[in-house]
Amino acid sequence: MYRILCLIIGYFIGCIQTAYLTGKLKANIDIRKFGSGNAGFTNIAREIGFTAGVFVLLIDVLKAVLAFIICSRLFAYAGTDKMILGFYAGAGVVLGHNFPVFLNFKGGKGIASSLGVMLCVDWRAAAIIIIVGLTIMAATRFVSLGSVVMLALFPIFTLIWGRGAENILLAFFVAALAMFQHRGNIKRLLNGNERKFSFKKTQE
Repeated sequence: MYRILCLIIGYFIGCIQTAYLTGKLKANIDIRKFGSGNAGFTNIAREIGFTAGVFVLLIDVLKAVLAFIICSRLFAYAGTDKMILGFYAGAGVVLGHNFPVFLNFKGGKGIASSLGVMLCVDWRAAAIIIIVGLTIMAATRFVSLGSVVMLALFPIFTLIWGRGAENILLAFFVAALAMFQHRGNIKRLLNGNERKFSFKKTQE
């Protein structure tokens, strides 16, 4: 029961759409109707500006961290491993971020929030994963490729570092959510027509 509660709490925290709200408040636009159509850092940075993009990135990371901390402490008395409770909350944030009920289930791709979960589960593994992802992004200018690689590494590191079966399953769940949201990007990468990152606005 506590696991489900943590997932639900995380989900509603994840439903707070930073990119959508930033687009509305800063430029009076629905960011999902501009550029790539994604409510996330990359699209905000390209369409509104780098500073706005960084703000969105940080808040989306902090959403997962906040949910993780709240649930791991709130239900600690239940006798369940605090890491598991926080992990469920973090997974809920990614789910809510990707499929927010208040925006007809059309949100972002969950990379920033997934990074927040990784940092809470194991900051050392997260640091390695982030360095690998950023290196790929810098070398190729494909944000989607770096993002997909980072999420693919998450369950692998969780498995290698012996975090336990339930943690591994949750890591796979978080990674699967990101992969699903990146299915279009993955297809374009394979076809060789994925768009490289730049700050030049998309021509509508």
